[in-house]
Amino acid sequence: MFKKILSQTGPGPLIAAAFIGPGTITLCTLVGAQYGLELLWAILVAIIAAIVLQGMAVRLGVIGQKSITQAIKDDIKTPWIQTGLLILIFLAIMIGNTAYEAGNISGAVLGLETLFGKKLIPVFGFSLNLFSIVIGVIAGGLLWMGKYKIIERSLIVLVLLMSVSFLITAVVSGPPILNILKGLFSFTTPKGSILSIIGLVGTTIVPYNLFLHTELVREKWSKKSDLSFAMKDMVIALILGGVISMSVIITAASVKTMQLESTADLALGLEPLFGTFAKYFLAFGLFAAGITSTITAPLAAAYVVCGCMGWQANLESYRFQRIWAIVILFGVLFSATGLKLIFIIQFAQITNGVLLPLIAAILLWIMNKDSILGSSKNNLGQNILGILLVLISIFLSFRSLWSVYKSL
Repeated sequence: MFKKILSQTGPGPLIAAAFIGPGTITLCTLVGAQYGLELLWAILVAIIAAIVLQGMAVRLGVIGQKSITQAIKDDIKTPWIQTGLLILIFLAIMIGNTAYEAGNISGAVLGLETLFGKKLIPVFGFSLNLFSIVIGVIAGGLLWMGKYKIIERSLIVLVLLMSVSFLITAVVSGPPILNILKGLFSFTTPKGSILSIIGLVGTTIVPYNLFLHTELVREKWSKKSDLSFAMKDMVIALILGGVISMSVIITAASVKTMQLESTADLALGLEPLFGTFAKYFLAFGLFAAGITSTITAPLAAAYVVCGCMGWQANLESYRFQRIWAIVILFGVLFSATGLKLIFIIQFAQITNGVLLPLIAAILLWIMNKDSILGSSKNNLGQNILGILLVLISIFLSFRSLWSVYKSL
């Protein structure tokens, strides 16, 4: 029975692992602390939007047997537009994922430090964080094995354990079910909450997940009859990711006695109410969120860069390995030394802010091409939803770019 479930489980858990990173967990903690349960609806809306967009990516991969970069190369005939898009995608994913990798590793480190304290080692006059190096070695080791099934099943276990960790703390915090339902369906916007709502949607709909999903589903499935398995896998994984985000918000909303600035603070805030076990569950949840994203971010970068350059994209390819190794290496370097390269992070935010509406629009265009999808192309309802999501992503993009501009 369990083997049958595993055989039908695809890259969904990897996609959930990619968007439930330390940044998402921290944002949900701050939202819960500041607005209580009032913004739970934003997660619900974000998951529905992600299911629509990721569903298009799944159909492109399974039915069209193409990645997004391959579709751009094959179907955009104007050379300068094609080249410009591929350069933007290359920069956004490679530089962006390198910047985010440092954050993923640091998030996993924070989970370990909550339990074991800081572990620094002196090297040539610098103090390096030992946990950053250990996490980088674990992520690199899993990818170096070159066995997709090992990576997939490792992430399935971590995502499930992460889900249990955050669900237990949410249940223990004991909010009334009626309050949760009100937060899910009231659609209220408390004063000053617009940026938080945009953040919750933006951290759920991740541009590199669209690329990663098309690549992984076409490796797993190749027949039209497989589409139902791929869609079910995607929907379950995204809903699970949404439940994790909601659990963190619910847990943070229950802490009223202290100022919360991180998930580590949340663990300490729960300790007087529910005992030290809450600290351990939350710390492990944050560690799992960090390490799963530490694996998926370089994996996505390798697939995208190989697609842009026309190189072979598989786990045993030398070029593929070199790309993910670079992302992990710089992520470890920035995390272990505590370097805060604000320019790189801002550049990543800008390129990803521009990339999301562009890729959403290109994906919508691709999904209407008979030459790629035949009878499986978008119907009228799917196109209406797609256009709405493109408009929302444009709005998100402008708000993201504006926030970066104001911080300069």
